[in-house]
Amino acid sequence: MKLTTRREALFAQLQTVTRAASTRSAVQALSGVQLQAASGAIELRATDMEIGLRVPLEGDVAREGAAVLPARLLVDVVRALPADELVLELRAAEQDVELTSGSATFHIRTLRLEDFPPLPEPEGDERLDVPGPALVETVLKVARAASRDETRPVLTGILVSAGEQELRMAATDSYRLAVKDTSLESPLARSFEANVPARALQELTRIVQHGNAERIAVSLRSNQVVFEAAGVVLSSRLIDGQFPNVRTLLPEAYEHELQLTGSEMTDVVRRISLLAQKNAPLRLSFAEGELTVSARTPDVGEARETVPVPFQGEPFEIGFNPEFLRDGLEALDGGDVVLKLISPLRPGLIEAADGSGFQYLLMPIRLNV
Repeated sequence: MKLTTRREALFAQLQTVTRAASTRSAVQALSGVQLQAASGAIELRATDMEIGLRVPLEGDVAREGAAVLPARLLVDVVRALPADELVLELRAAEQDVELTSGSATFHIRTLRLEDFPPLPEPEGDERLDVPGPALVETVLKVARAASRDETRPVLTGILVSAGEQELRMAATDSYRLAVKDTSLESPLARSFEANVPARALQELTRIVQHGNAERIAVSLRSNQVVFEAAGVVLSSRLIDGQFPNVRTLLPEAYEHELQLTGSEMTDVVRRISLLAQKNAPLRLSFAEGELTVSARTPDVGEARETVPVPFQGEPFEIGFNPEFLRDGLEALDGGDVVLKLISPLRPGLIEAADGSGFQYLLMPIRLNV
């Protein structure tokens, strides 16, 4: 393998592809980046066995071949190179790659090429075309609600459902549930449903935004999904197991329904949350025509703020995890919100007042008087 490319181009693509390289696998090759030069095309590859990335690289191929180099070291070396043009050449006998740039020469030992797994190829006949902006909008609304607890893997994913002219995503960590329905301008060729790791969809979102990709090609298999966007191919395993039934989790009726100014409510929650430390809840106290948001942490301090709201009825107080409540409000980007409540011990619901299809269900925290 021998190729010539530019430092700036290689560094930019390495920053994307190395996000898929493993940082904790016992297989050394998974901590590396595979450089593959064939038929005049260069591709960078990385995988941690959960997600995989394939990124094209501009350059000239003098000799075909492939090599795996340590990801972090390669990024650091390329960042520090003195000249924009560089040459990478595999020296099989020495088991290294010679990297030459200006007056600098590096010899970087390769990792075992045979330990680097093959990445799935997109299936042309089965590909489904999805609008990039619609996918990004939907992922950004729900991703925060996905669990990070690896002992419950089914909750670490986002349930993606698509059909006709609608894209739906749902995520939950059992304390909150986020659902977003997004209308599509044109109908999809076929419908599908899959539980995709939240990390994979968040990575796809970065790729789509960075490349301003208008369309995303989706290839779904029995246990994998492959996305193509802006020249990058992202593959991910699918999560096995039964995702919770979203519709049964949403209450059918509520006692109180209040329309609030989203930006004002978000700012109040951000301010008062500063004093909700050490797992202290954020208290929402409702009385005729007003809402008082308060927090108190022993040995730290307390804070409260009152805002006018269209509340009527018997006063009551409900507590929420401050971070979870803030996430739900911030997902609405400052638009007006509808807050639906039943009682202090039943979940509350945040909805977009403009009917944009976003729902955020949040379990309360039992308050000590």
